[in-house]
Amino acid sequence: MTGRPSGRRTIRSFVRRTGRITPAQHRALSELWPQYGIAFSAQTLNLDEVFGRSAERVLEIGFGNGETLVHEASEKPEIDFLGVEVHEPGIGHCLIDAQDAGLKNLRVIKHDAIEVLQQQVGDAVLARITLFFPDPWPKKRHHKRRMVQISFLKLAASRLSPAGTLHIATDWENYAEHIDEVIAQSSEFTLAERCMHKGGFESLERQTTRFEKRGLRKGHSIWDWMLIRN
Repeated sequence: MTGRPSGRRTIRSFVRRTGRITPAQHRALSELWPQYGIAFSAQTLNLDEVFGRSAERVLEIGFGNGETLVHEASEKPEIDFLGVEVHEPGIGHCLIDAQDAGLKNLRVIKHDAIEVLQQQVGDAVLARITLFFPDPWPKKRHHKRRMVQISFLKLAASRLSPAGTLHIATDWENYAEHIDEVIAQSSEFTLAERCMHKGGFESLERQTTRFEKRGLRKGHSIWDWMLIRN
């Protein structure tokens, strides 16, 4: 299977924060994890077994508190959604919302998304991957930590089905420039759409995220890309 790691991955695109977790979120991590959670392992998942059916699958990387993930899973019950996040408060919040919405088409993994893609997701099994507002790592010495790199596009393409899509969004201009440069070097994707705005409409038919609203309050512009796997 393509994209498997050849050695230990040491550069990560995130820092594990120890944010405050509420009692309700803590209970959710304990009580709702058996229903919605998937443990990380080096074994490729059989997603038909995980969801109990065959359907289109969408993977969201770094879903935050799960607001957009739960909303889309609620709006599109015919599609299965897999969310990957490392921060426990956000995962707990997502699990609570998923239960409140009665979702059956959502599962969550608490781990590094790159390693999940490398080891748990099979070739050509995803219809879409979304990466909304990843950490921009604005300092130049930290740019190597940015999620969007040539290696990430190669890995994402290998997990997407033919004509599958990769949707990226950021509110940092320097990161947007970096993303444009990386996309220009990629032979795995065709750029289907790119837009920039300062609020007032929803980009590429997606819900506005919590991080996006924060960026807009700061006066940031929003950049969106939709890439199609060649």
